[in-house]
Amino acid sequence: MPIKGFEKLSLLDFDNKVTAVIFFGGCNMRCPFCHNFDLVMMPEKCDDISFDEILSYLEKRKNILDAVTFTGGEPTLDKNLKPMLRKVKELGYVIKLDSNGLNPQIIKEVVEEGLVDFIAMDIKNSFDSYEKTCGVKANVEKLKDSINYIEKCGINYEFRTTIVDELHDEEDIKKIAEMLKGCKKYRLQKFVDQGTCLVDGLHEVSIEKANRFIEILKPYIENVGLRGYDK
Repeated sequence: MPIKGFEKLSLLDFDNKVTAVIFFGGCNMRCPFCHNFDLVMMPEKCDDISFDEILSYLEKRKNILDAVTFTGGEPTLDKNLKPMLRKVKELGYVIKLDSNGLNPQIIKEVVEEGLVDFIAMDIKNSFDSYEKTCGVKANVEKLKDSINYIEKCGINYEFRTTIVDELHDEEDIKKIAEMLKGCKKYRLQKFVDQGTCLVDGLHEVSIEKANRFIEILKPYIENVGLRGYDK
């Protein structure tokens, strides 16, 4: 899974950090609302980006950038993920890993080898609605394994759900609240149709409905909030 994208500077990807973002091609999910259509479905049509060139850039920007995010697609599918993480860590960067949680063994390895400082795991929906939301028959036991490990592993983390009007309702949110009860941080992210989704005709959740979701979550999770909605 070669690197298919590189954002040289982001102020939005990692809270309170100036971040570069590395995008891997390929994914083991097919979420209908995914806006990285080319990365997921046709990575071979995206130009490869040299990791050596990225390292050179990161070396020169050590006094400007704070962190590097590894995202996708799904970065845990790349057999070279750990060597890449190690080289970026050697430059002194804080590292954030984005994952869908289907590869708990790799998540455990990169944490226990000290290669990541923050994990953001996507929670696609309640387990009852996972398949329709991620587009494949996901292994729920692996997802549970990742959630349980991330909660207890000792590094900072967040769980997050991109909420889509056609895919998420109050019953789903209640079940997610029970799944993640007591977790450190959970965010509901606004879906934005950029015209590049896997499926057409999906819509954002209104701010009113999103706030109702938050009220459902509050008794279960202390640090819960919205992302992408106007304050």
